[in-house]
Amino acid sequence: MAPSLTHPSGVSFVEDGEHGSAQVEAAVYYGGGETFTRSRTYSHSHIHGYNPKRAPAFQEDVITRSRRMSHDEKSVTGPRRFLIDVEETIRVVLEQEDTDGDFQISITDAGPKLVPLGTATSNGFKTFDIRGTYMLSNLLQELALARDHGRKRIVLDEARLTENPVDRLSRMIRHSFWHSLTRRIDGDGLEIITADPKNRTGRVQPRIYVPHGEPAMAEYYRRVAREKPHMNLDVQVLPEKNDDPYFVKSLNSKPGLLALAMDEVDDGNGGRTLKGIPFIVPGARFNELYNWDSYFISLGLLVDGQVQMAKNMVEHFIFEIKHYGKILNGSRSYYLCRTQPPFLTDMALQIYNQLDRSDVVANRQWLKRAIQAAIKEYHTIWVAEPRMDPKTGLSRFRPDGVGIPPETEATHFTHILEPYAAKHGISVLEFSEKYNNGVLKEPGLDEYFLHDRAVRESGHDTTYRFEKRCANLGTIDLQALLYKYEVDIATAISEVFDDELELEEDFPLMPFPPTPESYANPHRERSTSQPQTSDEWFERAEWRREVIDKYLWNESKNLYFDYDTVQEKQSLYESVTAFWALWAGCASDEQCWKLVSQSLKKFEVLGGLVSGTEESRGKVSLDRPNRQWDYPPPHQIMTWVGLERYGYLEEAQRLAYRWLYMMTTAFVDFNGVVPEKFDAVKLSHLVEAEYGNQGIDFKMVPREGFGWMNAAYQVGLSFLTTHMRRAVAACTSPEVFFGRAAGADIAAAQATAAVADPLDLAMEALSLAA
Repeated sequence: MAPSLTHPSGVSFVEDGEHGSAQVEAAVYYGGGETFTRSRTYSHSHIHGYNPKRAPAFQEDVITRSRRMSHDEKSVTGPRRFLIDVEETIRVVLEQEDTDGDFQISITDAGPKLVPLGTATSNGFKTFDIRGTYMLSNLLQELALARDHGRKRIVLDEARLTENPVDRLSRMIRHSFWHSLTRRIDGDGLEIITADPKNRTGRVQPRIYVPHGEPAMAEYYRRVAREKPHMNLDVQVLPEKNDDPYFVKSLNSKPGLLALAMDEVDDGNGGRTLKGIPFIVPGARFNELYNWDSYFISLGLLVDGQVQMAKNMVEHFIFEIKHYGKILNGSRSYYLCRTQPPFLTDMALQIYNQLDRSDVVANRQWLKRAIQAAIKEYHTIWVAEPRMDPKTGLSRFRPDGVGIPPETEATHFTHILEPYAAKHGISVLEFSEKYNNGVLKEPGLDEYFLHDRAVRESGHDTTYRFEKRCANLGTIDLQALLYKYEVDIATAISEVFDDELELEEDFPLMPFPPTPESYANPHRERSTSQPQTSDEWFERAEWRREVIDKYLWNESKNLYFDYDTVQEKQSLYESVTAFWALWAGCASDEQCWKLVSQSLKKFEVLGGLVSGTEESRGKVSLDRPNRQWDYPPPHQIMTWVGLERYGYLEEAQRLAYRWLYMMTTAFVDFNGVVPEKFDAVKLSHLVEAEYGNQGIDFKMVPREGFGWMNAAYQVGLSFLTTHMRRAVAACTSPEVFFGRAAGADIAAAQATAAVADPLDLAMEALSLAA
């Protein structure tokens, strides 16, 4: 009689082939108890510490492997699975393969790229080699996820190590990254959201600022502070006018989080309480709600079916416009004077089109609130002075503010401040304090920071395109966005609100059409004086389109340019934001054809689009370093959508393929990385630019990616055919796939791809960094 088998308590058995899909989220895959199969060779001796696997040799030892099939188990009955001791395997992988000590397995590591794992059907007595950067980095990621779920031993499907990289990255974004980037401002979420990596005051006390007119919210946070004394939470109520530049500057020594929208819910004890509405942050050092990041993030959320989360972001924007007067650059006290590029109307309409059709009345009411808020923002921010230039009718990025922006890195402005400090014979630190406090007056520096704040409001911080002139520029991107606002508002009023929209909040309406005389007249019509109609907004859009053509379109250069309202001439810096006119729909068919046939090639590179041309940027040197929004970091989604809108789907697909190829190769070669920015020319995330690169500093497994990059991947996949998606998953170079490099010669294309080998580029970047 065969001896009876005993096994430790807590171990359950499943029949071979009973386990579910391997490609599920980690919480499902690792969330259950430990399971083993009832194979006839079963022995549980390894459970008690005996591990029969041979440790791999490394470095000084000679790796001698038997013929592959003599030691590797061949599976004929089902997918291969591995029996793994989590902690021991993590130790072996890191010790052997992570030669640079960054807790990641990438192509720059010099290990043998080979780790044998015991197979589950042999209970670890037979092994199979896990080979190559991609499989080993996936192994490390899976082990880290198993550890997260408290697993000591796992049965791991090989399919999770060999998973199609496009499917794997898309799955991680959908099920993991969005969740990790989710924040909530309430008693349960405050400890995470109040952390601010940009706070360099030396005072790290958590602080929240509640807007005037929300007493219940203020009392809620005071109660949280009492119930959680370990947080040392400071609750402050802002004055009714909370964006006065001098008041905002006074908060720089005590920065804090700004309260956002909350829901009233049942407290479980028969009463009512407040609960924060969840939202997505960009990630890394950007741990708060941002304006234009949220638009791109919402597009990704909609692709992934997370309509409610995208809707939540709009709720917060409505709240910000009501209480802070604008959609803020970010939800921290030092952003109170500053907004960012306006996307609210498109964001709201895209979400509205995906809302559950079972409650049409509630959907219309929600959209009404969003459009009303957008109209207020339009009149009180974008077409109001000082952002509006009444002479041309062009709007500008021109925020209020005093002193040096506090959220930047400590040495960011040192090269600007040093001459002024030397002039006064004091240190840069002392000069900064006296300048910020108004003790020292420097009009030239005031002018510099006026433009610097405008650059930050533009979202393109920083770029030589805007340096020392941004506040004077009527940019093509801002005019295109406002044209889209006007068309969207007109369309919503016409198609959803029966061509009549009453505004409930009272605020001044700016004159139309704008002239210096009409703006000089202090009288303003009030928002509640009469209903809004679609005709008025369509008229505004048509008028703006004519202004764009008059001041920004350059017929001889087949491109839109920014217009300097002070120098009264175009700024001939070539920017890919010219293609935002296609996204907004304000270009004629002829202008679009010229943009695509004559100008697109200036910006298209191996990894997609660059923000500006090298010719416009100028030479980079130690004295003139690269700017993160100059050539080479890219703009993508806006151009894809714009090209598709005008019927240039093939071009949109080509650009999306280039971008996704770059993201996918980085994901495969660098332990699943999804960074904030790329060098689209060198196909590298190892970029030299201010603020570094966010989203790359993680241990073993990427947790968040980066907000708008996650969205760009999900949106980009929606442009690809099945054939393109498979080619991206195989990391097929765009020049090979499209067959157009060096005179469409395939051999030359492959040579070009070899020049752009990720390992060579990574090693080059590491050498430069060293």
